[in-house]
Amino acid sequence: MEVLAKETQLFRRDCVLQGFLIAALTAWTLVTGCTDSGTKPPTNQIDNVLRDAVERKKVPGVVAMVATADGVVYQGAAGKQDVRGNIPMTNDSIFRIASMTKPVTSVAVMQLVERGQVKLDEPAGTYLPELSRVQVLEVPDAKIGKAKLRPPRTPITVRHLLSHTSGFGYEFFNLQLHDYVATGAVPSISQGGTGFLKAPILFDPGSRWEYGISTDWLGKLVEVVSGQSLEDYFRQHIFEPLGMADTFFNVPADKQGRLVTVHQRKDDGSLVETPPQPMKPAQFFSGGGGLHSTAGDYLKFTRMLLGGGQLGRTRILQSETVTLMEQNQIGDLTLRDIRSLAPQIVKDAVRIPGLLDKFGLGFAINTRPVDRGRAAGSLAWAGASNTFFWIDPVRKTCSVIMMQMLPFMDDAPKAVLEEFERAVYASLAGSSHRQTK
Repeated sequence: MEVLAKETQLFRRDCVLQGFLIAALTAWTLVTGCTDSGTKPPTNQIDNVLRDAVERKKVPGVVAMVATADGVVYQGAAGKQDVRGNIPMTNDSIFRIASMTKPVTSVAVMQLVERGQVKLDEPAGTYLPELSRVQVLEVPDAKIGKAKLRPPRTPITVRHLLSHTSGFGYEFFNLQLHDYVATGAVPSISQGGTGFLKAPILFDPGSRWEYGISTDWLGKLVEVVSGQSLEDYFRQHIFEPLGMADTFFNVPADKQGRLVTVHQRKDDGSLVETPPQPMKPAQFFSGGGGLHSTAGDYLKFTRMLLGGGQLGRTRILQSETVTLMEQNQIGDLTLRDIRSLAPQIVKDAVRIPGLLDKFGLGFAINTRPVDRGRAAGSLAWAGASNTFFWIDPVRKTCSVIMMQMLPFMDDAPKAVLEEFERAVYASLAGSSHRQTK
């Protein structure tokens, strides 16, 4: 912890501004949630956003929640959990949260760092010997037939994995890796299992930012160091302490009726609902994706981070650790647009809204404030089926919004997210105005 505390000495917030905004947020009236029946008038700007999203057929259904340092201040659901079955969306509907699994894995790793079982700047091969043998893929003149592998100039560290500067990519976001996988040199992630972890890295660690399978390796690290499966570790050290009773890799049979169906945008612009399928047990517990959760459960997770690692009387991380996770870990490097080779899953050339340009230990960071939205220094990430969260430490608020459709960053859910964020901060401003009258 001494190392963690030392790294955070230069990273301090403006406490005067923070105190003012906390006071303003305290006055925000609690909204118990909207319905889409049309029998109850909207009671909050956020209600309007959710109702409009469904009534104008932007999305089939949506759940959103907001909290401040003092607790949950908004929760609402609109639309359908299952359109064919005519099942309404509810606050406890269960979503596939995909890459919103990554921050949970990052918190697990930082718990091991706190216990002295893992060191951030230790070569990751110390804990996972396979990583000491990883090679860099070089493709001269973009000709995969001439590809060669070489040793990296520097070893991959745990910090590299947490900040996505390890060199690992995703085959559906990187053309060179895609073509290399297509040769059969390494298994595709689409085959299931863990074979995709045999992929080479794309550059020397620390020299670039690239979104990829780094957090899957961190999930394996947690399992090796803790001696537990990732599912058991999450349950014992994060989910049960925080009261996240509806977050799983494998959703129990008695809760599968609350799963939200997925809709797919077609070329003609229509949305087609994917019929519910029997759940198959996870082949492995992926640190990079695979969790199912509710907006309420994930809000507890974000509230813990907003609270400096503590929710109520339960402490998950030390405050110094959370402060370190909030810091830019990639120096002058910047986040890049995601180029998609699978546009039916992820739109091409996208970036998650929020002016995200830096990366900490498990979260993206915006160094500029968002117009009518979050403050600079907020943390955020998302899941492929259009689930999103952000944590605003300056304004002491955190928000979760969950939809369930593809592709990721389709224009409609992107617009709903942006409208939701503006409504959150407009409600904050309105509360502040009422308080000063």
